Amino acid sequence: MWKLLKSVLTLMVLVTAIPATGMAQASYKIHAGDVLQLEVLEDASLNRSLLVLPDGSITVPSGGTLTAAGFTVAQVQAAVTAALTPNFANPPTVYLAVGTLAPRVVATGGPVSAAVVAVYVLGEAAKPGRIDVPPGTTMLQFLAEAGGLSPFAATKRIQLRRTDATGHETVYVFNYNAIMAGAAAPVVILQKGDVIVIPQRRLFE
Repeated sequence: MWKLLKSVLTLMVLVTAIPATGMAQASYKIHAGDVLQLEVLEDASLNRSLLVLPDGSITVPSGGTLTAAGFTVAQVQAAVTAALTPNFANPPTVYLAVGTLAPRVVATGGPVSAAVVAVYVLGEAAKPGRIDVPPGTTMLQFLAEAGGLSPFAATKRIQLRRTDATGHETVYVFNYNAIMAGAAAPVVILQKGDVIVIPQRRLFE
């Protein structure tokens, strides 16, 4: 009898906790550096991780660039649904969730930790999102840190997108295929805020 009562009490605690968790997630405002998980029921090819870039935007395949930072998951999910709707006969069923939170910097008053360089990677990487690397890390070292490339990566068209203090963006193209074939790797030292874009391979590429 006691075992049955204990099981019922445990179940009651778990059921009571679920709405609170849902409410916390519903009120969460997305930050730059978060990684969102997108799932479109009608088209599995659109399912992927979406990195929230430093400017607060995400890029949705077939949906364009949308602002995510500062909005709730439900608001961004509605925006993604609206952006994708013209591609379907009926509004698609879109699910969006926060997969990984961006690291938060907390001031403790203690000694300052060792400096790191925050670099973002999105697209066909094994581990998309924000990765903190030591100063002096090269592009090639970073790709190894990110777990390498997915089988669908366009390895000849990897981009390094760098924005200077004036807001001007410079795009560098990195040919990973040539390096694997024996070409010398260009020594590109990553800087804070750099964004690595790994496009999806085109048909017959």
